[in-house]
Amino acid sequence: MFKSPLFFKIATLIGCVGLLLVPLMMVSDLVAERASYRSLVEDSLRQSTSGPQKLIGPMIAVPTTEIYTVVEDDKNVLRKRMYFRYWLPESLTVEGQQNVESREIGIYEGQIWHTTLTVNAQFERSKLDALMKAEENVTLGEPFLVMSVGDSRGIGVVEAPELNGIPATVEPGSGIHGDLPGLHIPLSTAMLDARTLSLSMTLNLNGTGSFSVVPVGRNSELALTSNWPHPGFLGDFLPVQREITDKGFSARWQSSWFATDLGSQFNRGYRVAWDELPAFKVSVATPADQYQLADRATKYAILLIALTFMAFFVFETLTALRLHPMQYLLVGLSLVMFYLVLLALSEHIGFTPAWIAASLTGAFINGIYLQAVLKGWRNSLLFTVALLALDGVMWVLLRSEDSALLLGTGVLLVALSAVMFLTRHFDWYSLSKPKAKPIVPEGDELRVWK
Repeated sequence: MFKSPLFFKIATLIGCVGLLLVPLMMVSDLVAERASYRSLVEDSLRQSTSGPQKLIGPMIAVPTTEIYTVVEDDKNVLRKRMYFRYWLPESLTVEGQQNVESREIGIYEGQIWHTTLTVNAQFERSKLDALMKAEENVTLGEPFLVMSVGDSRGIGVVEAPELNGIPATVEPGSGIHGDLPGLHIPLSTAMLDARTLSLSMTLNLNGTGSFSVVPVGRNSELALTSNWPHPGFLGDFLPVQREITDKGFSARWQSSWFATDLGSQFNRGYRVAWDELPAFKVSVATPADQYQLADRATKYAILLIALTFMAFFVFETLTALRLHPMQYLLVGLSLVMFYLVLLALSEHIGFTPAWIAASLTGAFINGIYLQAVLKGWRNSLLFTVALLALDGVMWVLLRSEDSALLLGTGVLLVALSAVMFLTRHFDWYSLSKPKAKPIVPEGDELRVWK
């Protein structure tokens, strides 16, 4: 069997496919490298402007100093602990209008968003009375209103903050944690003596990546409208309503302490895990760009090469024409070059035009080459059209991610059915039989002399 021409042919084709894996891996590495350059652009925008924003608050913080006793070496030792008690709002409503703009650095692109937020919160005086209740060994400081963000560089203009209709003064810094940026509002005695405390303010917030709001209110709601048509709804809560169009999206979130349990998480302020607080969250998601699509396309390269080699093998089997392994390799390299051309062009003209241009370029090169290899334009055009059809099938596979397995299985099934149909009458044993040596009759032509 190992001396059979059929076995040798199949082993040679498998070896050719193995050799083509080397340039394919190089193209795949190049795609990853170019994608990393794009990520560096996003990091540069984040460093030059501001990063993801997480809005925590508004809430009222009460500085607390506690003296407590611990036992060390059988002695009672006094220790001091400083932390904050928090007065959370009964209701919190945040409305935002987001505008996303694209910034280009070289041939790469990233997004920056600007959001105008209107914040309204209601506080009940009875909750403050419970916090300010006198306790032994506990000293309370002056309460102040706190609002924290993810990156203070993104804080723009803070317009018209009002407490119970009275203009308030906004100071930089959250004042409650060294690594917790934001702003705070000092509270007067008259504000704290009111039965209810109402906050109304407008805040311009800029950032990159995601935007999130922690629902600190007993009942919290976030309504956001944006011009970005590719939102990524992440976080701990999905929006209760959303609408996405080509011009942007609008979404609304709603939650309460029954779902978040934030009331109990803030009972002891020194134990608040700020980074782990649940939040309404949406990200400015980048749609599948040319690098993601090119990476997915290279994963189908082996399928494209295998189908092409199968077509050539069937053509050889049904005709008297024989193709050399080097001719297989050259056609395979042209298919690998397709992905390199696709990547290079997609960075400048977009993925779809690049796919069309790369397909036509590959078809033209193979058409000219196969005209000489297959001894005629008829067979050359037939294979060129088949290659264009395969490129079209690959395009459908890329765009139909949810149905990729079904479509890929269908392509393989059709290819196998075509091979079985075309070779149903072929005698495969004829390829395994050694060719008979021609018999040369002995005659005068073999004599050296006469």
